[in-house]
Amino acid sequence: MIRVDCQSHVFPKSYAELLKQSHKFIIVEQNNQDYIITYGDLQKFNLNLRAYDPKEKIKDMDNAKIDISVISVNIPGPELLTTELAIEGAIICNNYIAELCSTYPNRFVGLATLPLQNIPVALKEFDRAINDLKLRGVILFSNINGKPIDSPDFEPLYKQAEKLKIPLVLHPTIPVWGKVIKDYSMIPMFGLMVDTSIAMLRLILSGVLERHPDLLIVHPHCGGVLPYLMPRIEEQTKIKKRGIEYIKKSPKEYYKKVYIDLMSPSTLSMQYVYEFSDIDYLLFSSDHPWVKIKTMLNYLNNLKISKNDKDKILGLNACKLFKIY
Repeated sequence: MIRVDCQSHVFPKSYAELLKQSHKFIIVEQNNQDYIITYGDLQKFNLNLRAYDPKEKIKDMDNAKIDISVISVNIPGPELLTTELAIEGAIICNNYIAELCSTYPNRFVGLATLPLQNIPVALKEFDRAINDLKLRGVILFSNINGKPIDSPDFEPLYKQAEKLKIPLVLHPTIPVWGKVIKDYSMIPMFGLMVDTSIAMLRLILSGVLERHPDLLIVHPHCGGVLPYLMPRIEEQTKIKKRGIEYIKKSPKEYYKKVYIDLMSPSTLSMQYVYEFSDIDYLLFSSDHPWVKIKTMLNYLNNLKISKNDKDKILGLNACKLFKIY
């Protein structure tokens, strides 16, 4: 059986250098190999490119007995840049991902990044990334520079992804509402998980999944807070009839067809999502290099599940979703 890590990140130096040209919301300062990325007055992250070395990633994969990693470039996404920089940045990221997948064809499959502030250009890059570069999915950030992902602007993307059966993988970015939680590092520890949950719920309640029933979506990090709040959401929609204008089924019925990756530093959280969700829609992820792969495997190994279910989580489901043969 092929063992797959469904959330693993790389970062091209050329993209880090391009980010230095941004002088608006994203500001980048360099200190040797470290890039200090500032998101307005909300958050700073330290980006050390040595941590993203693909050769080191493969060593960590070997140490954890992971065969293939689904790689993507994480934040900041190009949607936070000017349109001109965003287009160039997306091309840089996608070319880099494709190069790694070509260099290590038995170790990596890749996800594309799109400049979604310009939909016609984003669709063109989608076509190039999927059909020419042979990438297996698309990263979809939880908001597109403040615009919610259920905006009608993104309907062409959802239509094309559904048609071609290309997975859209949600990934957190700095929340629009970040000012209320910018203190005490609450954005990375809490806000990012909530923002993907808001994004996922918007996809459900707006009718995106009703209009596109075969759209493949991955919700990371054990679904953020959404699995735990789903009983309240169900009660609000079924009993109080709130938020049902665009849906014909219960929110949980739509969510059942969403893949959830089990990236959470807690066996208890994983166990809850395992019992909440359909086993055919669960994926193993590590968020490497932010978290060691073996650390996440240790949490997974403590789950009270059958070997058959564990095999599905560790690779069988991912192979089907990302067309890994």
